[in-house]
Amino acid sequence: MKVKHTPVDYDTVKRVIAEYNLPDFGKATIREIVAIASRLEEETGAEFIRMEMGVPGLRAAQTGVDAEIEALRRGIASVYPNINGAGELKEEAARFIKAFVGVDISAECCVPVTGSMQGTYASFLTCTQCLPERDTILFIDPGFPVQKQQITVMGARYESFDVYEHRGDKLREALDSYLSKGNIAAMIFSNPNNPSWICLSEAELAIIGEAANRYDVVVIEDLAYFAMDFRLDLSHPFRPPYQPSVALYTDLYVMQISGSKIFSYAGQRIGVTAISPRLYHRRYSGLTQRYGGGTFGTTYIHRVLYALSSGACHSSQYALAAMFKAASDGTFNFVEDVKEYGRRAQRLKEIFLSHGFSIVYDRDLDRPIADGFYFTISYPGKTGARLMEELIYYGISAISLSTTGSRQEGLRACTSFIRDNQYELLDKRLRDYVSNNS
Repeated sequence: MKVKHTPVDYDTVKRVIAEYNLPDFGKATIREIVAIASRLEEETGAEFIRMEMGVPGLRAAQTGVDAEIEALRRGIASVYPNINGAGELKEEAARFIKAFVGVDISAECCVPVTGSMQGTYASFLTCTQCLPERDTILFIDPGFPVQKQQITVMGARYESFDVYEHRGDKLREALDSYLSKGNIAAMIFSNPNNPSWICLSEAELAIIGEAANRYDVVVIEDLAYFAMDFRLDLSHPFRPPYQPSVALYTDLYVMQISGSKIFSYAGQRIGVTAISPRLYHRRYSGLTQRYGGGTFGTTYIHRVLYALSSGACHSSQYALAAMFKAASDGTFNFVEDVKEYGRRAQRLKEIFLSHGFSIVYDRDLDRPIADGFYFTISYPGKTGARLMEELIYYGISAISLSTTGSRQEGLRACTSFIRDNQYELLDKRLRDYVSNNS
């Protein structure tokens, strides 16, 4: 039903949404919401408060930019990258993991990928081919919606559960119920979590690691938001506290480290997949049958990655190597730079709460949730799908939690695109929204 007034023309919003022919607006993808918001901005001239897409909102680390430019000047753009990765990057990746995770890993096991998106896709493919009876990925949700799309694209299977309902010791029972069926090839989680921003405790990571060992299942750990739990000072190389990791509790891990968020280097599509040495050198019957030989690591690189992209961007590898090196040397405090997201989250939460909204994932076990790249919101009496659609009319775009595997009603909001002038604008628009819904 048409309301009294909306900041973005009501009829235009209704027409544009209808033209996308979405059977369930609440299940719209991130890219569809981006397209709708962008088109409405263009057609109406209204400024949107964009919180739907997790794109870095800070300048790219100059250390990386300078290193990449220098690499291009040396002429490497004309040379195919080694599919195993540039030696310099592999060495610095292993050193970075030692410096900030406290885990020893060989350079051989660190492989450049075109961002964690490719890293997870290649990981899913490789894991689901290891053993014929294991064709399913278990998502410890909520999680990044596109990873399930990757599973659909490759024709694999997945199962999932909302970890918020299984925190602490309850996590062990939940994992047992899925892993005991014998069809799970790998399980995946992000830490800090996209979208909820919860951070699994050391005890919970130990439970995941123990379950991986007991059931012989690979753990894919997505560290896209590496060291961004700002409740801890994780900025000092080779000194605790370290970025929490399941790698301390199992040697069946695949760790994804992306340059996109921590170094604001998203446009160059560069990251590293770090495979535990035991897993890297392990042989599986399914891989032997399909490819005629090879280990998990060599299959991942020489079969899967080679087929997908023939290697990560050559110049970007030198950029990432330089940023890893500067961070490990202690000359580049990347954590201090990205703390801006935490400051934005704090202000945004205060505005939403002042207008009767609630934070969906508000607790991290016995602690308040951290402020960071994402936060989650709900409004009394509204489903996530309804709230997402209604806020579009007020020039506020976010995504429904239902697309992330969450069992909670609400929205994921990203802090990265928020500009200083928009706090006051958000406050006014939420005031209008509440007025029209009272």
